[in-house]
Amino acid sequence: MLDDTLLDDPAALQRADHDRALLSLAGAGARVRTALRQADAAGLDRLRPDGRPRTVLVAGHGSALTAAEVLAALAGSATLVTPLPPTEAAAPRADRAGAPPVFTAGLGWQLPGWAGPLDLLVISSADGGERGLIGLAEQAYARGCAIVVTAPAGSPLAEAALQVRALPLPYVAGVLPDEGRPAAPAAEPDLPAEDPAALWSHLTPLLALTQKLGLTQLPYDALPGVADLLDAAAVRCRPDAAAYTNPAKGLAARLAGTVPLLWAEGPLAGAAAGRFAAQLADRAGRPALAGSLPQVLTAHRGMFTGQLGAGADPDDFFRDRVEEPDPLHLQVLLLRHLPGTAAGSAAGTVAVGEQDGPAEVTEDDERPRSFGASRAHRLAAAHDVRLTEYASTRPDPLHALADLVALTDFAAVYLGLAAAQS
Repeated sequence: MLDDTLLDDPAALQRADHDRALLSLAGAGARVRTALRQADAAGLDRLRPDGRPRTVLVAGHGSALTAAEVLAALAGSATLVTPLPPTEAAAPRADRAGAPPVFTAGLGWQLPGWAGPLDLLVISSADGGERGLIGLAEQAYARGCAIVVTAPAGSPLAEAALQVRALPLPYVAGVLPDEGRPAAPAAEPDLPAEDPAALWSHLTPLLALTQKLGLTQLPYDALPGVADLLDAAAVRCRPDAAAYTNPAKGLAARLAGTVPLLWAEGPLAGAAAGRFAAQLADRAGRPALAGSLPQVLTAHRGMFTGQLGAGADPDDFFRDRVEEPDPLHLQVLLLRHLPGTAAGSAAGTVAVGEQDGPAEVTEDDERPRSFGASRAHRLAAAHDVRLTEYASTRPDPLHALADLVALTDFAAVYLGLAAAQS
């Protein structure tokens, strides 16, 4: 089990944070502002679109595809948004120095057969060296698609964007390595951990673009407001804040020693839940299952009566567990967006405030639940499985997403850092 006291040792957390993940998350708001400023400087503010694309295809891997899911949730049924993950992985050759090639060198992307002049392709890469994405841009150019490329300036992909007459947008990188600190151990040199704040470098230019095209109906100050919310979350979840006042540390401690089921209500919370599952795997090395209500109730119900259920062991009373590790149990985390509501005033209820980000919604809360949420609570209660619900009441859906993602990103990083010291 995780030693909770490790979460309250800022010095130990800093020593364990080899790749400065906490600092990267703390700078997420600054990255949003920089990405907006650089996108305008790249010509986005001068863009005069002639109509709306039939489909927006978003190609990349990792957080770039999460950004596509967020765009799909925000666009709703007004525009079809299609993520394009890699579809093939050829065996790349080693470089001239004999070093093994990076994993992304063998990835390939393919346009759908129906893609053509009516469609927009957005390619987003944090590295800019993927040959597969360069080939995809060439495919789209031959088909007559409109093309936008987000990549680091000077990278091969950014150079290729000019050749295919794409609109180049800069990718804002995270914090630079600290020369005074030892390098992070390279457990997987060809597939390193992703920058935990990379999502905002992919998502910000994408949303600025689609807002300009009229594909999303966000308030004019929605993206600058996201930067402010991420700054506020960084203050709440800072390493020197004690676990009882730091919501991310509290969530990390709650998930320790459990198998999390990440349930979401609505497409926006669904994107946040999928993001959290990916971060738990990448940052904490923990498996988690994500899904949306109500279909996830059917998909996950078998685990409530299986070996991970709270009452699954029939001889629980008679077994001597002094020398055995604590068993894993299920933990349900329900993410919701409840715009325009306020938490109940009963004793013990944590207010879901407009200024404090998402907070736990307790059983004393008097607001009516949806059918799916009610079924989720009944299923968990019937099998003695702990269910924790977090909700954001911000009226703007993008701001609610920022609340949920900021909390869960910090929680995944804290869980991984504390587990590394155990």
